[in-house]
This record gives sequence, C-alpha cells and structure tokens, in this order.
Amino acid sequence: MNKPLVIILMGSRADEDHCKKIAAAAEGFGLETVMRVGSAHKTAVHVLGILQSYEQEKRPHLYITVAGRSNALSGFTDGAVSAPVIACPPPSEAFGGADVYSSLRMPSGIAAALVLEPANAALLAAKIFGVFYPDVQARVVEYQRKQAEKITKDDAELAQA
Repeated sequence: MNKPLVIILMGSRADEDHCKKIAAAAEGFGLETVMRVGSAHKTAVHVLGILQSYEQEKRPHLYITVAGRSNALSGFTDGAVSAPVIACPPPSEAFGGADVYSSLRMPSGIAAALVLEPANAALLAAKIFGVFYPDVQARVVEYQRKQAEKITKDDAELAQA
C-alpha cells in the first residue's frame, strides 16, 4: 500500500523554509510529502488545478497550507477539497502578529484546522493517518513516548539537584 500523502501548499516561495520543517517532520512519521506553490489571491485558477489533480489521488491524502497575511489559501483550499486541511501559517511580526486571526475565523462550512508549529502540523497529519495506518500510529506513539521520557528525565535531574 502506498504511503499517505501530505500536500504542502505554500502561498509563495518565501514560505519554503517553513514548509521544509513541516515536510521533515511528516517524513519522520513515514508520510510522503510534496510541496507546491500557489496563491489564492494571485493564481486562483492555478491553485484549483493543483487541488483537482490531488483530489483524484486514490490513496489517502491531506493538505497543509502555509500562507500568511490574509491566509485566504487555507479557506480556499478547504472549500475546494474533501480531504482534511491543516493551516500552518508562517510566523510573522507584521501587524503585531494579528494576521494570525485570518486563520482563526473561517466562514461557515470551512473547517481548516489551525496549528502554528510546523512539527505539530505534521504530528496532526500523522495522527489523522494513524487511524488507518498502524505503522504511522506506531511512529506517533513512539514520538509521544520520547517526548514524555525527556520530561520525566528532566524532572528526575532537577529533583536530585
């Protein structure tokens, strides 16, 4: 069976470093990734073409959208596909960080999830796919075990100090 696919769709190439973090984390969970570029504002027809091509995928897939400022890309994508969409906007100091609000409030009928940390967006994708892929679920469980182990180790070291 093919690996589940995570389509990382960025609004511009300026978001590539953020997207690479998502891809690396997703691949660590055994997911296949592909990165694409398209703007809901500037290249809507191009984005629709990208989405239509991936919606014909027979294997499970989801989208992680990466766009800042008004983040129309996440809502636009969610409205055009039946697969899950995770919005993971890049960090921004513009507008005192208030531009994240465009990712928080979506119109009715649009259900893009919002996760601000790239690794956590990949983790959510892995948890979604893990419901049907035992190998992905096992990687999630191991990741969580290591996270917990680090905390308890840190606590033990501090308790002995």
